[in-house]
Amino acid sequence: MDAFLTQPTSHSHAPQPDRVPAIQLKNDIKVRAVITDEPTSSILHSALRTYPLNAIGELPSNEALVLMIRRQRTLETVDVDGRLPEKLAKTYRDQDFILHEDNNLIIFTTKTNLSILKQHKHWFADGTFKVCPDDYYQLFTLHAMMTNAIIPFVYGLLIGKSSQDYNLFFEKVLVQDNFQPESIVTDFETGTIKSVKDMLPNVLHKDTF
Repeated sequence: MDAFLTQPTSHSHAPQPDRVPAIQLKNDIKVRAVITDEPTSSILHSALRTYPLNAIGELPSNEALVLMIRRQRTLETVDVDGRLPEKLAKTYRDQDFILHEDNNLIIFTTKTNLSILKQHKHWFADGTFKVCPDDYYQLFTLHAMMTNAIIPFVYGLLIGKSSQDYNLFFEKVLVQDNFQPESIVTDFETGTIKSVKDMLPNVLHKDTF
């Protein structure tokens, strides 16, 4: 608790009594988010079951509490320079997994993945906006058609969905090798379509995924 609470000073005021339970609740949630691996729902359930009903008016929304847990855990997954820790930079086979990392883009893949991607000539690209860390706008994935399946080989965390965002992603991937895909299928995102035409001008493009 003490790590998140400060003593009142001459320039601050003690919390109003009806706000104290909400402050204590948030402090408890922050601590549990950092020191445990409990699911978000479990942390919220444990904290809320003892919350006094007469202070319900000061209770933050469920969405705000979930976001607070995510942010607290995000703080614990980066180093002092804001970069991902070493344990997240390697695969279980000890291959490097981070191809590129800066404030605008993180790309996850391995040399093996890129080698397999190069061997296959029919690619698919897709973005999802639901499964993504708070500091990024979307998870963008690059797949290849193998014998009986479409397999993802490159994962990118993008901060937006403009053609410039996609251009940066493709630029960092394509510079790794002499890729020569014959076709690429994307969704109907305008930025994706423009980027594919800019970055892969000689590749057959289909905008149906």
